[in-house]
Amino acid sequence: MILRRFLVALAAALALLVPALPLAADDAAAPEEIRLWPGTPPGQGKVTGEEKIGGEGSGLGAVSNIATPRMRVYRPATPNGAAVLVAGGGGYFRIQLKKESTPAAEWLRAQGFTVFELIYRLPNDGWDASAPFMDAQRAMKIIRTRAGEFGVNPGKIGIMGFSAGGHLAGFTAYQPARALYTGADAYEKVSARPDFAVLLFPVVTLRKPYDTTRTRREIVGDTATPEAESAWSLDTYATSDAPPTIIFAAADDPTTPPGHGILLFQTLVAAGASAELHLFRDGGHGWGLGKPEQVISQWPALFAHWAQSLQIIEKRGE
Repeated sequence: MILRRFLVALAAALALLVPALPLAADDAAAPEEIRLWPGTPPGQGKVTGEEKIGGEGSGLGAVSNIATPRMRVYRPATPNGAAVLVAGGGGYFRIQLKKESTPAAEWLRAQGFTVFELIYRLPNDGWDASAPFMDAQRAMKIIRTRAGEFGVNPGKIGIMGFSAGGHLAGFTAYQPARALYTGADAYEKVSARPDFAVLLFPVVTLRKPYDTTRTRREIVGDTATPEAESAWSLDTYATSDAPPTIIFAAADDPTTPPGHGILLFQTLVAAGASAELHLFRDGGHGWGLGKPEQVISQWPALFAHWAQSLQIIEKRGE
């Protein structure tokens, strides 16, 4: 019986290990990747053809037409014991890897974090609107289950998201037990709740006056009811048991105005949760790590100090 259980668990783990799936034909050194689901992912939808990578304009380096949701793994030379699942934005019709999640993942790895860059399914590709949220929950569970393998403390696993990825990260943080799919393997025995959340220019609410985002359109449609808007707005679920959250936003952001972040911060604080908000005077939208000459480029250092204050990581030199 013990041997049988071991073989079943081993088979489940091997089913999620696949060679790196190239995001572009000319990738010379594609990173290690972990599939989220054995076989066909749950939920309705089907994608045909190869993944697409944006080659110009605002979609440069963004991926879409995703059939195989997975994580790209960034292992640090000296692990600090903490991990972060990172989700790029893109309005749920593409994922901004090159401009957002990949630079953040590389910076986090340099600080000692073990990083998992999430390549999640998109409603605009034909998947159910709940598909990206299934993928994020599943990713968190895989990371926590395999924490020892990655040298990670299972109580120090956070989530970071940009724009729509911030919405995805926040929903995962505040609704980790939402029954979005059914599963019974070893990964489903642990919690999907991240231990901390980092939200950058996040889409928070789908309600007026912030009902013009692509995120809203892809998740609930153009003619959504107030009930649907509320069901997918982060502030609806900002309760006292929310994980510690830090929010970064720019005052001149035309896509997700600072009212999003302010609303979430105020709701979390009013509920008794741990929350911090940094609002920069400029930076626009989609700034990633920011440019060196921008004040907004200080956000990674501010995040690191915040993580130290919560004892997620130790101060350098100690």
